[in-house]
Amino acid sequence: MNISMTNVEWLTNSHFIILAMLLGFAIAHSGLAALRPWGETKIGARLYRVLFALVSIPFATILIIYFFNHRYDGLQLWQVQGISGVRSTVWILSAISFIFLYPATFNLLEIAAIQKPQVYLFETGIIRITRHPQMVGQVIWCVAHTLWLGTSFTLVTSVGLIAHHLFAVWHGDRRLSKRYGEAFEKVKKRTSIIPFLAVIDGHQSLKWQEFLRPAYLGIGAFVMLFWWGHPWLMKVTSRVYW
Repeated sequence: MNISMTNVEWLTNSHFIILAMLLGFAIAHSGLAALRPWGETKIGARLYRVLFALVSIPFATILIIYFFNHRYDGLQLWQVQGISGVRSTVWILSAISFIFLYPATFNLLEIAAIQKPQVYLFETGIIRITRHPQMVGQVIWCVAHTLWLGTSFTLVTSVGLIAHHLFAVWHGDRRLSKRYGEAFEKVKKRTSIIPFLAVIDGHQSLKWQEFLRPAYLGIGAFVMLFWWGHPWLMKVTSRVYW
């Protein structure tokens, strides 16, 4: 059966480009994470962190700009932006997503390689809710933005991002198991990937005092700053013509 061009003209090249970029980022990011033990023996923990940042941050920046500039490409699958309450729901979901995404940056001195970067094994704070907060945060972010934009390009991007983070769940557990062995297996039994599942099963209990950290004030400040600067950010990225 022949399919006319008009039936597929919505499938722009940007759909395939974003998937290729996401695949490249996943290979670079997860590949460097896998090579970390070997790399640190060659160039040291601090220099390897700098290398990791020099690869990951520019790659991620390019991805973000490309997403912003093509977010309305393809089919408009649904349109809910004019419905009362949707905008506030999207912002609330986005704020929640950063609560899960942010704990990976608690120790900013290590991220900047001022202190020696370490690999930690712990089960406090948000880890009591889920062992992989970054994955959960990314899924929430994708749900919020796909709901708001409603385009096939955004849906494809979200599927790619979630697929990468699901792989990272397996990859991260595998690396921790290899590094910590039985100690990680015990933590694994007391935590869960699905949020709150370990709490519901009785393997974990929440201690809300562990969330009383100054770093969480940073989350609120970042969300407010992002809300205020969002129109400006869209305007700036639109000047990049690709």
